[in-house]
Amino acid sequence: MSAREYPDRPWVGIGLICLHGDDVLLVRRGRPPRIGEWSIPGGAQHLGETAEAAARRELREEAGIEVGPLALAACVDVVQRDDAGAVRFHYTIVDFAARWAAGAPTPGDDVTEARFFAPDELPALGLWSEAIRVIAEARRLLA
Repeated sequence: MSAREYPDRPWVGIGLICLHGDDVLLVRRGRPPRIGEWSIPGGAQHLGETAEAAARRELREEAGIEVGPLALAACVDVVQRDDAGAVRFHYTIVDFAARWAAGAPTPGDDVTEARFFAPDELPALGLWSEAIRVIAEARRLLA
């Protein structure tokens, strides 16, 4: 099995942008990487698990939320190199978008908080630029 640091292959991460009206669900990370930061719910895809099943599982585990039909929103590559130029981390993140169907945000698994944010609250959160981009894309797809 490949290590996440200095891997021999990219790791597949799956995210799910959940919209409830105009609000978007975010979770606060409880473990590295990016501990304490708000982000789109998601995590590693398991062997033998479809991407859509992984998205639904991660959303359920991290926030206790169920969603309706999924739409593919974006694919983002994160490649970090060390000072010598070797690939230290490589994640390929597949983000889906869906509308809220059931559940109240309840932090679980590896997050400390889960809640819906209105669009005007997002700038104060210090989100990664790619998260902002894929949230916008999710809104466009689900409009």
